[in-house]
Amino acid sequence: MSDLDTVIRAPRVVVGGREVAASVGIRDGSIVALAESDADLRTPEVVELGPDEVLLPGVVDTHVHVNDPGRTEWEGFVSATRAAAVGGVTTIVDMPLNSIPPTVDVDALTVKRDVAGPRAYVDVGFWGGAIPGNVRDLRALHDAGVFGFKCFLVDSGVDEFPALDDAALALAMNEIAAFDGLFIVHAEDAHTIDGATGPEGRDYRRFLESRPGEAETVAIARVIDLARTTGCRVHIVHVSSADALPEIATARRAGVHITAETCPHYLTFGAEEVPAGGTQFKCCPPIRERDNRERLWEGLRDGSLDTVVTDHSPSTVELKHLDTGDFGTAWGGISSLQLGLPAVWSGARERGFDLAEVVSWMCAGPARQVGLRRKGRIAVGYDADLCVFAPDEDFVVDAVRLQHKNPVTPYAGRTLTGVVRETWLRGGRVDIAADPRGRLLKRGDA
Repeated sequence: MSDLDTVIRAPRVVVGGREVAASVGIRDGSIVALAESDADLRTPEVVELGPDEVLLPGVVDTHVHVNDPGRTEWEGFVSATRAAAVGGVTTIVDMPLNSIPPTVDVDALTVKRDVAGPRAYVDVGFWGGAIPGNVRDLRALHDAGVFGFKCFLVDSGVDEFPALDDAALALAMNEIAAFDGLFIVHAEDAHTIDGATGPEGRDYRRFLESRPGEAETVAIARVIDLARTTGCRVHIVHVSSADALPEIATARRAGVHITAETCPHYLTFGAEEVPAGGTQFKCCPPIRERDNRERLWEGLRDGSLDTVVTDHSPSTVELKHLDTGDFGTAWGGISSLQLGLPAVWSGARERGFDLAEVVSWMCAGPARQVGLRRKGRIAVGYDADLCVFAPDEDFVVDAVRLQHKNPVTPYAGRTLTGVVRETWLRGGRVDIAADPRGRLLKRGDA
């Protein structure tokens, strides 16, 4: 082929579930050729990767809270998408809450798209929200291109995005099933949490007891029952309790359309290592014990869990209440968008997984879940969204040097393995010092 724009030659490329030596031919932002690494592909630009580098698809992170507009002191599309690019992430899907207004009707979606458009360094899609009273807005949001609908079954932490009770949950699922939408659920049972101990104070064990694993299993069981009766496609976000995995697997075998994700922090940390007052570790649902963490890894191994996404949920440093260390009052969310790939790879390699498996959880799986047919794989016809990754290089996380707007993360000071050296978006290197060139995505985009 002589009409290529660029060829990337690499001794290691993750293609079709395995690593191979290959040349990747790019034209007009798309992958148009895959060939042997020494194939004669004539092009104006040839990029040769080193022996310590692997070419991966760009990461697809479908669980990101950008908080823009309305809470841009927490994060924003400029800082979030720069962090994504530096971390090898080429596509994010933004959550409907923590921004003001929340994305619960078409007008709010328009506001968010207008804000994101000129600021995105990577490609950005949007979730809609399901809250009490907006059932009539769901189909219009679906038609406007959101990838699905997020709901909470427990207090979300922000007043403008209230939780659904049982009746409202059933109404939303019936409506979403009617147009074959995707319903994604923060599945913690409010009644179980209300009956647990309070989270106040510096003792992490007390906070952990305030959000028991039972709250997840009870809520997930309720969602499964409604999915079975309504036919609604459901996805459980940020599964932290491995006790929920058998029921998810059983429901799937019985024909319920259910998928589930977990997050890097649940796969990295254990409750036993969270220090007193360490509110940078606070998230909801919480980081649980080491034994639970290992069972989550086994859930990835056996397919009970489908994907790994960050649930990047940042806030200002002040809202984490590091001065008092009070888990009851600190904001619950972990900032990790830039670190997801190396965090997961660090844990995966220790447990015998390979990079192809990480790609299936963090690239191909999330893209497939939301219906992005040109993302998440290195294959002919796909966008040339790529990550040049050095899988054996270690680094120590310096929170101040991350692109996140606020320098607070539980990964600070931790040694991770795997360095992103370059990120390519539709055939060109992403330069966070240049003008942004990310695109806004809609459900059904080819």
